[in-house]
Amino acid sequence: MKIFILQVSICLSQVYFIKEHNIVAPYKIERVSTTFHLFLLHRASCLDKLGDQTAMITAILQSRLARTSFDKNRFQSVSEKLHMECKAEMVTPLVTNPGHVCITDTNLYFQPLNGYPVSRDTDGIYFTFYEPQDRDDLYFYIATYLEHHVAERTAESYTLQWQRGHLSNYQYLLHLNNLADRSCNDLSQYPVFPWIISDYCSAELDLSNPGTFRDLSRPVGALNKERLERLLARYQEMPEPKFMYGSHYSSPGYVLFYLVRIAPEYMLCLQNGRFDNADRMFNSIGETWKNCLDGATDFKELIPEFYGDDVSFLVNNLKLDLGKRQGGQMVDDVELPPWARSPEDFLQKSKDALESNYVSEHLHEWIDLIFGYKQKGSDAVGAHNVFHPLTYEGGVDLNSIEDPDEKVAMLTQILEFGQTPKQLFVTPHPRRITPKFKNFSQTYSHNAPMADSPGEFCEESFEDLTEESKTLAWNNIAKLQLHDQYKIHKEVRKSFSYVSLLIVKSDSTLKMFSKESKMLQRSISFSNMALSSCLLLPGDATVISSSWDNNIYFYSIAFARRQDTLMGHDDAVSKICWHDNRLYSASWDSTVKVWSGVPAEMTCTRRQRFDMLAELEHDVSVNTISLNAASTLLVSGTKEGTVNIWDLTTATMLHQIPCHSGTVCDAAFSPDSRHVLSTGEDGCLNVIDVQTGMLISSMTSDEPQRCFIWDGNSVLSGSQSGELLVWDLLGGKISERIQGHTGAVTCIWMNEQCSSIITGGEDRQIMFWKLQY
Repeated sequence: MKIFILQVSICLSQVYFIKEHNIVAPYKIERVSTTFHLFLLHRASCLDKLGDQTAMITAILQSRLARTSFDKNRFQSVSEKLHMECKAEMVTPLVTNPGHVCITDTNLYFQPLNGYPVSRDTDGIYFTFYEPQDRDDLYFYIATYLEHHVAERTAESYTLQWQRGHLSNYQYLLHLNNLADRSCNDLSQYPVFPWIISDYCSAELDLSNPGTFRDLSRPVGALNKERLERLLARYQEMPEPKFMYGSHYSSPGYVLFYLVRIAPEYMLCLQNGRFDNADRMFNSIGETWKNCLDGATDFKELIPEFYGDDVSFLVNNLKLDLGKRQGGQMVDDVELPPWARSPEDFLQKSKDALESNYVSEHLHEWIDLIFGYKQKGSDAVGAHNVFHPLTYEGGVDLNSIEDPDEKVAMLTQILEFGQTPKQLFVTPHPRRITPKFKNFSQTYSHNAPMADSPGEFCEESFEDLTEESKTLAWNNIAKLQLHDQYKIHKEVRKSFSYVSLLIVKSDSTLKMFSKESKMLQRSISFSNMALSSCLLLPGDATVISSSWDNNIYFYSIAFARRQDTLMGHDDAVSKICWHDNRLYSASWDSTVKVWSGVPAEMTCTRRQRFDMLAELEHDVSVNTISLNAASTLLVSGTKEGTVNIWDLTTATMLHQIPCHSGTVCDAAFSPDSRHVLSTGEDGCLNVIDVQTGMLISSMTSDEPQRCFIWDGNSVLSGSQSGELLVWDLLGGKISERIQGHTGAVTCIWMNEQCSSIITGGEDRQIMFWKLQY
C-alpha cells in the first residue's frame, strides 16, 4: 500500500481565526472566500474510521523516524562523545512532539521532527518512549553520569527527611508527586495538592483553630455528609465495576480551570476554541471550595500553585475577555476570601496553613488517600475513596484492545478524565514528628521524653537543644581521632560495658580493664563456651554476662566471685539488657524473656532473685535485642533477617518486618523512639517507623555492619573489615570512612556526654576515640 503526501490548494468559505493579531481570545469563525495551500496525508485522510486514521498516521510517523537520525552537527562541542540515540516523544502540556533523543558525555539533546535540536539539562524535561529498553538505557546513562551529583531517592527516604523536619510539607508533596510520575509538563498527570483551609468567610484566618482546616482523612467527595449519603446510595445500586465518584480530583480540565489566566491557549485548545461559561470559571476561591463541598460532580483538589509564590494564576494580567457572569460583572481577577488582603497575602497564608502544626499532624492521612494504601482495594472502599476504574494505573490493558477506534477512544478518555497517581505506599503512612522547629534546614537534637505506650507519642519530640554537647558531638562525628588503644590476648567477641572497662571475649572469659592505669584488673571465667554479652547493674557492684551455654551469670565485683547462674534458655543466650530491675534476655531458642530481678545487694541471701514476667515468642533464633529509652518498647532481630517491634506493656508484637536477607547484626531505637535502625549481614542499614512498621529508608554498604550507635540522623557503624563508617541518613550517603581495626568491629560504646567512643574488634584491639571540635 502506497502513501501519498500531496500539496493541494483549497478554497474555503469558512475560516477559523486563532490568536488573530497575536491576541489570545476565543476562536473566531468567519465566512470568507480564500485559498490555502496545504500538505495532506492523502491515504490517512481518506480512511473513514478515526482509529484507522490514527494507525496510519502512526505508521507514517514511525517511517519518518526510522528514516531520520539526530543531526550530530548540532552538538555544542566537536569533542562530545555520543553514547546513545533513540526515538521518543517530548511531552509538553496537551502536546507530545516526536523526534530523536541523543545523549553525550556532556549533554542531553532532543531533536523534534519539525524543528532544530534542543540541548536540555535533566531538570524539567519529560519524555515518553516507544521502547522500554530505550527508556532504561537512557536512564542508565543519566544515572551513571550524575551519580556523583544527584542521589537517587525513594519515597521512603524522603519520608524520613520529612518526618524529622528537614523537608517542609510543600517540598515533601512535590517529591511524592514527582515519584508518582506527575509533572507540570503533563496536564493529564499534573501535581496534585490538597485543599487545606475550609474557612473562606472569616475576616481573620485562625490557624490555631482546628475548625479552620479541612478533614484530611477524607477525600473531597466525602467531606459533605449529605452528599456522601447520596453517593453511597448510588454506589450500592451500581453494577460492577462500582465507583463512587463520576469525576476525578485531578484532570487536564481541572488544572486549566485554575490556570486559565496564565495558560488561556491551552484552555482554548482543550475546549474547541471556547472558554468555559463565565459562571463556571474560576471566579472565586470561596465559591470554588463551596462547589467542591456541595456540588454533585465536583471533587477536585488543588494544584501546587496555591502554595507557591507566583500570584499570576489569580490575576488577569493578560486582560483576557473571559466573559460576563449572570449578574453582569465581567470575569477578571479571582475573588479572594475576606482574610486575604491581596493575592500575595492569600498565598502566604495558604503556605502558612500548609506548614501549620495541624496539617503536619494530619497530612499523612491525605497521603494515604492519594499516594498510599487507601488508594485501592478494600481500604479505598472503607475510606469512600473509589473512582472510575479507568483512572487507576493498570486499570485497563490498552494492548489487549484490538479495535483501533475503541483504543483511541479509551486512551482519550483516560487522558481527559483524570488519572490517579502511581501508588507509592502500601502500608499506613507514618505521621510527622511535630517539633518546635525554627526552619526546615536546621538539624535538631532527638532526645525527647518518651510516651507511656507505643500508641501514645508525645506532642513535642525534640528538646530545646539543652544538651548542646551531644548535638555538637554528633555534628562532628566524622572528625573522630584515635586517642589510645590496648591489645588483649584474645579477640573481643561480642560487646563490652564501661566500669573501668568490661570486655567479653571468645574464650569464655570476662576481663576488667582500667583505662587510667592501662592495666588488666581482673579476668573471670564462667564456662567452657563463649560469652556473648555483658552489662553492669546500677551501683557498679554486679556484672551480668550471657553465654552460649544457655546461661546468664551474675558476678559480684566487691566479692570477686560468681554469685548466681540463671538457666533461663534452651539454647545460646545472644544478648541481654537491663532496665529498672528487669532483665531482658534473647536466645537462639527463638524467645526473648523478661525477668523481674532484685540485685543481690538488696537481698539478705546475697543471691539474685528472678521471676519470668513474659516470654516473647519468635519463629526463629533471636540474635539481638534493644530497648527504647523508657523500656516500653523492645526491638528484636532474628537470624533470618526479620526485625520485630514489641510493646512491653502488653507483651504483644506490634510489627514484624522482613528487611534483611541474612542475620540481623544489630538493632536500636532512635533517642525519640520514633524509629528503629537495623543492620544485617546483607550490608543494609534500614530505618523503620515505629508507629506504622513501615520501612522508610534503606542504605547499602559493600560489607556487613556489625554494630552501630546513632542519634536519629547520623550513624557510626563498625564494619566487617574494621572500618568505622559515618552515615548521613537524611542525605542517604556515607559521609566518612575512618580506618580503625584490622578485623571486624564487633562493638561500639559512647559515653553519655558523647565525648568519648570506644570500639572493640576481632583484631584483639580496644580503641579509644575522641571527638575533635
